[in-house]
Amino acid sequence: MDYSIKIGGEAGQGIQTIGDTLAKVFSRYGFHVFTHQDYESRIRGGHNFYQIRFSDAPVMSSRDKTDILIVFDADSLKFHEPEVSEDGHIIYDSAILKQKYSKQKFLDIPFVDLAVQNSKNKIMANTVAIGAVLGMFRLDLGILFELLKETFSKKGEDIVKGNVASAKAGYDFAKNNCSRCNFFIKKTNNKPFILVNGIEAIALGAISSGCKFYSAYPMTPSTGIMNYIADKEAEYNIIVEQAEDEISAINMALGASFAGVRSMTGTSGGGFALMIEGLALAGMTETPVVIALGQRPGPATGFPTRTEQAELQFVLNAAHGEFPRIIFAPGTPEQAFYLTNKAFDISDKYQIPAFILFDQYIADCEWTFKEFDLKRIKYNDYRLRADAFKSLKEYKRHAFTDSGISPFGVPGDAKHLVVTDSDEHDEEGHIVEDAETRIKMIHKRLFKKVPLIKNEIEPPLFYGNPEPEIVLVGWGSTYGIIMESVDRISKNKKIAMLHFSEIYPFPSIEKFDYLKILNNAKISICIENNATGQFAKLVRTETGFDFKNRINKFDGRPFTLDGLVSDINKKVVNTNG
Repeated sequence: MDYSIKIGGEAGQGIQTIGDTLAKVFSRYGFHVFTHQDYESRIRGGHNFYQIRFSDAPVMSSRDKTDILIVFDADSLKFHEPEVSEDGHIIYDSAILKQKYSKQKFLDIPFVDLAVQNSKNKIMANTVAIGAVLGMFRLDLGILFELLKETFSKKGEDIVKGNVASAKAGYDFAKNNCSRCNFFIKKTNNKPFILVNGIEAIALGAISSGCKFYSAYPMTPSTGIMNYIADKEAEYNIIVEQAEDEISAINMALGASFAGVRSMTGTSGGGFALMIEGLALAGMTETPVVIALGQRPGPATGFPTRTEQAELQFVLNAAHGEFPRIIFAPGTPEQAFYLTNKAFDISDKYQIPAFILFDQYIADCEWTFKEFDLKRIKYNDYRLRADAFKSLKEYKRHAFTDSGISPFGVPGDAKHLVVTDSDEHDEEGHIVEDAETRIKMIHKRLFKKVPLIKNEIEPPLFYGNPEPEIVLVGWGSTYGIIMESVDRISKNKKIAMLHFSEIYPFPSIEKFDYLKILNNAKISICIENNATGQFAKLVRTETGFDFKNRINKFDGRPFTLDGLVSDINKKVVNTNG
């Protein structure tokens, strides 16, 4: 079984509430769930949709076809009626749309009237719609009732009862009136899954890593990280500061880090443009900081609420001067959780800036997982503190060492001064102008650290046929869509995937010779959500391998499974002549 539900309507009509609730219900039943959203940059109006795919097998992308379309405005019909499968259904309220439809696929459900009859509150029309979907699938309402109680208990018993009654009314109406409903639901013995999106996973990774200071200026798609951590700041003793701009945000994070705590900031491309001088300051002063950079289509404001992978070259080259940095681009919320932890660890260990590079798509997409393994979380305090610091006879913040890593003392923990400067400096941190010290400092900050950092980088994930004739290559958020494409095409062809999530310093071939796989394949295709193939350029720069085939999507929308499989097949046919 593999079903897709799409909810379409205007901003402000509760589209996300319906989608979120249904996704939670399916995940608590033990089904695998994948969701994605499409919304415009406005509070009310426009056209939005929320898509849920659920199955008894793992799912990690969206299909083109829809099995149930819930319609709250005329645009939803105009845009999405062609996507409804041959046996699919369109449910709507003719009182809301002011239109009655007679086609076989349409089922008119009086969302508002049923809500008013059962709760005296037309706002609960959304709960009627949720109940109706579960009625069409003949799924038990118990989990939904529990969820409604959890959600609305603070608002009082009457609100809970009204929602429960509305859900039951929608359920009964759909069950009794949908004569074409013949969905097959395969029972699962799975325990309930956790349902988490990329933003939540990054925030959870930061909290689990001991982040104690987060500063940011709100900017989609990174704002959710700040909101999530702020909601937990009292529970985990974290300071969250909404700065007046991104210049302040990164400098606050650097100040907190210099003062002795793990710190983080987050932004999108436009905000990161303002952070660049602060990034260089981190490079010169060897101050660890984690930066969550959420990509969205630019330039300038671009598409504020849509997706793109077009800031890879920007983050690779941002800031003046030469200094090490690491860039991770998680492909799933699970990877986002663990890679955020790794970013904190390496950033602190080598005293460098670390990036979590994500995009709007993975920020919003929800996946189901069994649970995150906290035993995999690494926490080492690399700072020089308390007695260890006090016992030193002398201290130099930027002391030359064999590894290039200087002891990082916490100011105030000992009598020793902790000095640094944005100008070139000596071992103590004081400004210098001499050439000899400059050369030694560059060897310390850059040449000695980079080989050590590179050893920490894991190779790409390889998935599929062990001797593939076709290799699909991707990075970041394209993980799920490429993996499912491999599964679908592998029935007829020898195909595999290479997915890069630790992308800078670029992984060497010592741990895994991925270049051998690329060179032995008949066709290799680099798949990216940008116009110019930024990752393909990075691969060529770092390895010399040149992709002859690329699939690039840059309309602000993510790939869909059916669309990408079609594009891959066309590319293979054309390449074979």
